[in-house]
Amino acid sequence: MIAEHSHILEKARQFCDYQERCIQDVKDKLKSWQITHELTDAIILSLEKENYIDEDRFVRAYALGKLRHNKWGRNKILYALKQKNIPDLVIQIGLQEIDTDEYLEVLKQLLQSKTVKAANAYEAKAKMAQYAIQKGFQPSLVWEVLNAKDA
Repeated sequence: MIAEHSHILEKARQFCDYQERCIQDVKDKLKSWQITHELTDAIILSLEKENYIDEDRFVRAYALGKLRHNKWGRNKILYALKQKNIPDLVIQIGLQEIDTDEYLEVLKQLLQSKTVKAANAYEAKAKMAQYAIQKGFQPSLVWEVLNAKDA
């Protein structure tokens, strides 16, 4: 049992070394390995003590990665983190650390890169807004950027 525990713990360490993981990611991986709940809890506790898992660090890395690479807005990032069972307070703190200037720049680039087929300028603007909102950007901010672009 002890040898099995240390072998699984080492595999879990390697899993966490590859990229930032949250507790839910590790639980899901251990479940896929058909590990018991008791052993899963012990392994997660060990990983937290050894600083392999840190939800604050995970949220910061996840939020910045999704913003920079996937061009996601705060709303979409928020819901994705909630699906990973991250505590609301940790999510809020992590999202507050997103640089406002970088966030706006990503939104502007997203809107500039989007080409739409529309009958008129109003319809084109509405389609662009819908696209940005689907990517998780706040509607008021999207419309503010779109209207500033026209001015």
